Amino acid sequence: MAYALRHTVALIGMMGAGKTAVGNALARSLGVPFLDSDEEIVRAAQMSVAEIFARDGEAFFRARETEVLARLLSGAPCVLSTGGGAFLAERNRALIAEKGAAVWLKADLELLWQRVRHKTTRPLLHTPDPKRTLSDLLDARAPTYALAGVVVEAEPDLTVDDMAAKVLKALILHGDVVERNERQH
Repeated sequence: MAYALRHTVALIGMMGAGKTAVGNALARSLGVPFLDSDEEIVRAAQMSVAEIFARDGEAFFRARETEVLARLLSGAPCVLSTGGGAFLAERNRALIAEKGAAVWLKADLELLWQRVRHKTTRPLLHTPDPKRTLSDLLDARAPTYALAGVVVEAEPDLTVDDMAAKVLKALILHGDVVERNERQH
């Protein structure tokens, strides 16, 4: 590994921005674990995010999300994919700022729509006009996502590995998150 991770990288952004795919590739390139806060919640609850929303409501889910983020950010440095709404909570932004670095995978509406339109696992898009809902969510969330320390624009023509390399380059330029690994084999 040419670079070592000093702090956890928390990938933020909309559903469909590539947090899971890019996060996995970035973690592999850095030789660190990839974790997904939504997956951790699902595992603990033994039900899907959609089921949690339906049974317990969004407020309950958001409370569990903060607990899971606090636990994951307290562990060894990793690449962490967060749910699309996680960074909206001030408490979560503070946790990420204190123990890691937020990276916004910024994607435009058309790219997001291409990626999520056939998925049934997005409870927030179970509406009569899901593209409009996605657009409204993006408009509402973008100003908060922009508070991230690092912003990386998604490009439809980039492969997942190319996008992970673009994120790594942004982290290097940002400073303090990754360092050159002196222990080359």
